Amino acid sequence: MRVVIAEDQVLLRAGLARLFQDGGHEVVGVRGDVEDLEQLVEETKPDLVVLDVRMPPTFTDEGTNAAQHLKETRPDLGVLVLSQHIETKHAIELTTYAAFGYLLKDRVLDVEEFLHTAERVAAGGSALDPEVISRLLARRRASPADSLTERELDVLALMAEGLTNAGIAEKLVITERTVETHVRHVLTKLDVPEDSHRHRRVLAVLAHLRSG
Repeated sequence: MRVVIAEDQVLLRAGLARLFQDGGHEVVGVRGDVEDLEQLVEETKPDLVVLDVRMPPTFTDEGTNAAQHLKETRPDLGVLVLSQHIETKHAIELTTYAAFGYLLKDRVLDVEEFLHTAERVAAGGSALDPEVISRLLARRRASPADSLTERELDVLALMAEGLTNAGIAEKLVITERTVETHVRHVLTKLDVPEDSHRHRRVLAVLAHLRSG
């Protein structure tokens, strides 16, 4: 996997580069801002871009805007955004894209899981930080109008993390067929339409989180 890293913190930037290299991947570019990120991506043709949400010069939403532009212009490019704090608005807005992930920076400490997530995103999958999902779904659980069962909410949360049916079955210690049934119920209850351009599982997550 070819990786580009855009992170303003020098130590974290170096740590991420070493982490990917030790994992057998090739870091083809590193930057401390997003000023020439698009040109770097064009020149190096990475499989994955990892970038911080808050970048110079204003440290507000430079990284988010860069991620949005990369996904709009290169839909197949894997983009993994890292954030110091939960910023649900940005996470929800970008969840619609395939090959996209949004994680808190603390997840980097679990190296094996982080690399697995990065590889999944680069391969076209999705990943939304479990802490973001937990916070948003907690609000939904408090709503009497919520039509999803507790188990369906559990399945939806794991769908948001990017897990396959097999992965969800393993996490919840249930059969894959049972997971398939829960997923079907979730899609039906959330009235998620067939869509050839966007993954129905992602649309289900997005619809539910936005309703919260």
